[in-house]
Amino acid sequence: MSSILHGRARRFGDDVNTDYIISSTRKKETIDESILKRYLLETVDPAFAESVQPGDVLVAGRNFGCGSAMEVAATVILAAGIKAVIAQTFSRTFYRNAVNNGLLPIECDTSEIAEGDSIIVETRGRGVRVLDRTNSSERDGSMPSGIAAEILSSGGLVPYLRERRSFTR
Repeated sequence: MSSILHGRARRFGDDVNTDYIISSTRKKETIDESILKRYLLETVDPAFAESVQPGDVLVAGRNFGCGSAMEVAATVILAAGIKAVIAQTFSRTFYRNAVNNGLLPIECDTSEIAEGDSIIVETRGRGVRVLDRTNSSERDGSMPSGIAAEILSSGGLVPYLRERRSFTR
């Protein structure tokens, strides 16, 4: 899987849980991500969803996506036009939900990336390079490998299974 993403960094801190990503009160009304995207991260920043531009990249600290294992947290991020999340670490369940839905989870040092920085993400195989054009820095990261990388390159688990009709390679 090789690709290049260009986007604006949208910065968050540590322990962004799935209820911050999309509030439980919003999921009582619907789980349609095309509607829920209007409420993305509203608990943390009420104006965030309205300010998202397609191609933005979420950047966070440690333990992104902790909390409950709801898949809709990953699908709402994608519905908002965000194709990648860069974090120091991810909750394992969020990481897997991201892969299964085609949202690219990248682990790397995010300490020097600020809100609004111009980011380029280059993926080649399992390797990832994150370039911050605003502060002229770059860092290596990691992304899923093996079958998880294959699932991502298919666009998620459902497209992967449609193509292959099984989990075998």
